[in-house]
Amino acid sequence: MSKPQRTLVELRFELNGKDVAVECEPQQTLSELLRNRLNLTGAKISCEVQVCGACTVLVDGLPVSSCTYLAYEAQGRTVTTIEGLEAADRTLHPIQQCFIDEFAFQCGFCTPGMILSAKALLDDNPDPSDDEIIHHMDGNLCRCTGYISIVKAIRKAAAVMKEARG
Repeated sequence: MSKPQRTLVELRFELNGKDVAVECEPQQTLSELLRNRLNLTGAKISCEVQVCGACTVLVDGLPVSSCTYLAYEAQGRTVTTIEGLEAADRTLHPIQQCFIDEFAFQCGFCTPGMILSAKALLDDNPDPSDDEIIHHMDGNLCRCTGYISIVKAIRKAAAVMKEARG
């Protein structure tokens, strides 16, 4: 008896500023593709039901839970992971640096998702209030850190990015 043939989908999208072409199975999630095929392990797998935010990546600038987002849905889109935020000279993105400066993490498991969610917020609203930050970040859970330092880091990043814009 012959083994059934796997169905593969050819997928082309922009990943962290570079064009990617890869095959995937129709049921494969974006997090599985990123972690297991493309060796980008920044998006963490935790709840697998869109609750915790640890797997957050940006698709066309919007935060998505990559644990439930099917990889083929990225076809023709732009995907940004935590690995894609630093500059070519390896300088951290202001949000990353502010998370460090404000001690907005402990174990770091949720941090990539937090940072990408914060980036989506600041791209859409460069000067959010604390209430807007809290509301936007409510899909990202942290088991280690008090959320105060996370809000402070995002507020600081907004100021740093505003100053850089002039």
